Amino acid sequence: MSYAGWILLTASLVGVSCGLVGTLLILRRMAMMADAISHTVLLGIVTAFLVTRELSGIHMLIGSVAAGLLTTLLVQWLHSLGVQQEASIGVVFTSFFALGVVLISTQAGNAHLDIQHTLMGEITFIPWEKSTLPLLGDVPEAVVTLSIVLAIVLIAIVAFYKEWKITSFDPALALSLGIPAGLMHYAFMGLVSITTVASFDAVGAIMVVAMLITPAASAYLWTDRLAVMMALSGAFGILSAVFGYYIALWLDTSISGSMAFATGIVFMFSFIVSPKHGILAKRLRPTASSA
Repeated sequence: MSYAGWILLTASLVGVSCGLVGTLLILRRMAMMADAISHTVLLGIVTAFLVTRELSGIHMLIGSVAAGLLTTLLVQWLHSLGVQQEASIGVVFTSFFALGVVLISTQAGNAHLDIQHTLMGEITFIPWEKSTLPLLGDVPEAVVTLSIVLAIVLIAIVAFYKEWKITSFDPALALSLGIPAGLMHYAFMGLVSITTVASFDAVGAIMVVAMLITPAASAYLWTDRLAVMMALSGAFGILSAVFGYYIALWLDTSISGSMAFATGIVFMFSFIVSPKHGILAKRLRPTASSA
């Protein structure tokens, strides 16, 4: 595959994984948790490095997932004490992210961890870091990791589709049916953490947040059916990846930043022309009814 092909495949895998998970985030009204976890995983990554002094390995994933779950627990704890949900998220994620930045600056200066990498990722270097796989040959490590994460996300969603649906729309009904809503919530936060950290190194925090929230928000404007919304969200993630890549080539600018910008363009298009919630549909509907 060509250099551009690997970049587009990597970004598309991020778009699909984040799009599927982001759909449940939007339905659960937890969009800001995506922003929080995408930033607090930095603390998990830095902590894992400081403990092992290794920049790659399963310990990075474990540290990031632990940071994501700790974020969720602290947000829930502060909220239970009477702090507003948004304020709880803001306090926890800014504190954790700032601590991660401080640790990078003071304890990991000789390692390949920096703020620019944290925010924007290094998707242009993805095709050069490869692993050799049977039958497939040399494949970028990020593609392998993101493919595994996408498989995990798909299996988790398909296996527990009914549970995700009920707990997202009506947690009280889920409890009455014997579905452990609390356990499903923390399992979902773990899924968000895994998806986030797998995307974090390749595309950076900005694109992770954009891909988790904006394609799902766009899909929400087009349909009320969960399965269709998930499919559309993944498709919008891929569309944003491809569109953003060519914007970056045209403007000679950051690829990840352009892809994040492209998600906004897709959302604005959906906001204007979607048949049910779009601006044009709302303006034309009274005219049609009066006629």
